[in-house]
Amino acid sequence: MAIIGYLIRRILSGIVVIWLVATGAFLLFFARPVDTVAHQLAGRAATPETIQEVIVNLGLNQPIGTQYWHFIDNLLHGDLGYSYFTQEPVDSMLKQDLPATVSLVIGGMVLWLIFGLTVGIISATRARSAFDRVSSVLVLVGLSMPTFVIGELLILWVFQPLNQHGITWIDTGYSGITSGFSTFVGHMILPWITLAAVQAAVYTRLSRGQLLDVLGEDYIRTARAKGLPERRVIFRHAVRAAMTPVISQLGVDVGTLLGGVVITESVFGLGGIGQVSVQAVFQDNLPVIVGFVIIAAIFVVVANILVDLVYAGLDPRVRIT
Repeated sequence: MAIIGYLIRRILSGIVVIWLVATGAFLLFFARPVDTVAHQLAGRAATPETIQEVIVNLGLNQPIGTQYWHFIDNLLHGDLGYSYFTQEPVDSMLKQDLPATVSLVIGGMVLWLIFGLTVGIISATRARSAFDRVSSVLVLVGLSMPTFVIGELLILWVFQPLNQHGITWIDTGYSGITSGFSTFVGHMILPWITLAAVQAAVYTRLSRGQLLDVLGEDYIRTARAKGLPERRVIFRHAVRAAMTPVISQLGVDVGTLLGGVVITESVFGLGGIGQVSVQAVFQDNLPVIVGFVIIAAIFVVVANILVDLVYAGLDPRVRIT
């Protein structure tokens, strides 16, 4: 029951956060002169007739309180507005591009956790060894390498040579899971590696540092003095305690990345919501920008709720009552 109550409180606080973000977006974009808002909603090339249509359809000539109520009511019904620039609902646009972003982030997350945590744990348990020194250099390389450079190098050194030799399994662009698992992986493997390369370096450094700190704690020395196997001391006690800051970082990273991994999506032509949001900014497509802000807030809130639950499970010192 305690965990249910904790979950309810976290969900309620998340709803408050989303409401505050939505309210901020409304005030930022709509609390301005009616003609300015209507022109931005309709797009730069809109005719006076289209601008007048936007004013009437969205009730921009009504009091700001009434507009705000309609805005929140539409959000509660899943209506993120209508893009007059692309002539389609914003929620349909985001739903169409959301699978590419989610596939990219989840696949990249799996890779960076596997490699980052594995290398970090080995480096911490073999501190100042040759493996630790080499991995430290590679971590610095990963942290220093821009994402778009990694993506372009993979295209130049992997994608193009394979295609020149008739190996077309690895490809660019997004292909959903419905096209077949092998085809899906072939389209996503290079973007996954690109996204994971930098993040794996971050998690290697973070997990190594946290584990080294935990290994110096008194209870770890006590466990060793009792004669517990070293493997059990490391994985049952030390790693579990060291993972709590890593999990906290994971919640921030996943929530933020789901809001738009723009560079990776652009390099490989995936067309995710990050790439769509950037196009919306350049096109001055206000409905898409507002929709993206709200969707990004939802991702961050959901990711952090899940992380808090995992955090409480990993560390018994965390009280959820």
